[in-house]
Amino acid sequence: MFKDKLNNLFGKKEDGQENNKRKIENLVFFVIILIITIIAINLVWNDNKQKEVKQEESDKTKVLATQNTTDTKINKDSLETKLENILKEIQGVGEVKVFINYSESSEVIAMYNENSQSSTTEETDTEGGVRKIETTDMQKDIIYQEENGVKTPMTQKVIEPKIEGAIITAKGAGNIDVKTNIIQAVEAVTGLATHKIQVFQMEG
Repeated sequence: MFKDKLNNLFGKKEDGQENNKRKIENLVFFVIILIITIIAINLVWNDNKQKEVKQEESDKTKVLATQNTTDTKINKDSLETKLENILKEIQGVGEVKVFINYSESSEVIAMYNENSQSSTTEETDTEGGVRKIETTDMQKDIIYQEENGVKTPMTQKVIEPKIEGAIITAKGAGNIDVKTNIIQAVEAVTGLATHKIQVFQMEG
């Protein structure tokens, strides 16, 4: 009977130690899971944040490109209108319509802040030779201007589309001298070669 009591006493101690050990193991496991979860959340959050910033820059650049495309269309229409007004003033020319053909749309060049860092490392091969490896890390960030709380990318320059040809219909163009004058006027304004300027007599 006394022996049974001793066994029960020591058995309970061993059980208590085992329970404490399990509790510590569970606690350590929980802490590890918590740390992994926090790291994963941070990685996902940072990745989403970077995507949002890139998307915002992309959207603003698209807005800038759209604005400049609209401006280019206005410039095209303006040039055609100016030519029509000029050609009407030529002797023998009546009503005039001008169409200008462009090779492509305009290209918007945004302004950037550029930061570059260079580093050089040396490696030694098995034969004792040494080679230098240079690496350059370049970062480009679009420069924005803020007006009335709205940020828009700053434009460095806009490359205008190239004029490829012109078609003119005009009353009076059936006369060879009038036609020649029209061609010379369009050539002077656009810089086109004469064979890229087509002039036709307007009906009516």
